[in-house]
Amino acid sequence: MDSHQSSVILLLSFCSLLLISPSHAQTCTSQTFTNNALYSKCLDLPHLSSYLHWTLNAANSSLSIAFMAQPAGTNGWVAWAINPTATGMLGAQALIAFKSSGAMTVKTYNITSFASIAESKISFEVWDLSAEESGGTITLFAKLKLPGNSDIVNQVWQVGPSVTNGVPDIHAMSAANKASLSTLNLTAGQTSSTSGGLGSRTKNKNIHGILNVVSWGILFPVGAIIARYLRTFESADPAWFYLHAFCQVSAYAIGVAGWATGLKLGGQSQGIIYTDHRNIGIALFCFATVQIFALFLRPKKDHKYRFYWNIYHHGIGYTIIILGVVNLFKGYDILQPAKKWKSAYVIVLIVLGAISLLLEAITWFVVLRRKSSKSTKPHDGYNNGEDRQ
Repeated sequence: MDSHQSSVILLLSFCSLLLISPSHAQTCTSQTFTNNALYSKCLDLPHLSSYLHWTLNAANSSLSIAFMAQPAGTNGWVAWAINPTATGMLGAQALIAFKSSGAMTVKTYNITSFASIAESKISFEVWDLSAEESGGTITLFAKLKLPGNSDIVNQVWQVGPSVTNGVPDIHAMSAANKASLSTLNLTAGQTSSTSGGLGSRTKNKNIHGILNVVSWGILFPVGAIIARYLRTFESADPAWFYLHAFCQVSAYAIGVAGWATGLKLGGQSQGIIYTDHRNIGIALFCFATVQIFALFLRPKKDHKYRFYWNIYHHGIGYTIIILGVVNLFKGYDILQPAKKWKSAYVIVLIVLGAISLLLEAITWFVVLRRKSSKSTKPHDGYNNGEDRQ
């Protein structure tokens, strides 16, 4: 290879480097600000192509920050937050920057829900809020009083696609969005993943969800299907009863475990209350407890109170199923798992519904045929006594 060819290759390589997107090549150490602000430390955050610059004033526990990120949409938003009580989004005290009426603005939010947010005061003092946009990147500036006067904080950052009527819309739920949090040592200039704590909390949420889906969402309905349809067939007696009891008792035991994990999660999320989900869960636990005790109060078939017991037992049973399914979907809205899990449960409900419709038709056919057979069957071996001497 001659020197001319080598020069051409080097020139092409240099040009290709120039063509690399700044968002991929840029690091915090090379970034500057239009207001000529200087910060003592910076970090390339591990997700969402975000950067944090800061200066810590240990004397008065104040912090100056500049957070840089590209929003997920043309009219999107960027956010940086400190969570004084936990490692996740709930409880985070957030600063969110976006364009409002053609100008950049920064507002504060106390994040108490996954579903929606509203502008509010946050739990620590913050001042000198401002933001600027350049080349599709938003830079958020702020000064704040560190909560607890600690130089180690739980930080959360995020980017969103749009803003509607001055309210940031929900962000995506990709792996990068869910992983955009860490513990930040402001003095050492180091960040560490909170995946251990987050994983533990997320694991508890997943366990809570799985237990309740299996209990209220699957076993209770299956037990009801067994009781309603299998008892029609004489050959299934008393096996249907034991299968029914096994499903319902198992569902109750699993449901109690799910309820207990829900209480634990509630205790870990002080100030964050999902009122409807919680109240329905309490009602479910109470109804299911009463239903289990019904097994010990079950009169014999020929007892005069058996009719009233059936009304009570069936009424509470169907109430449990309806409340259970409703509360599961409320839980899906809170936990917001991948769509495939919600879709999978919808498919399970459709299958159970189709099985119920099929068995309903079969049992009505059997019952009507049985009644027809009885109405035409001779008594005592004779045709209704007409040939009897």
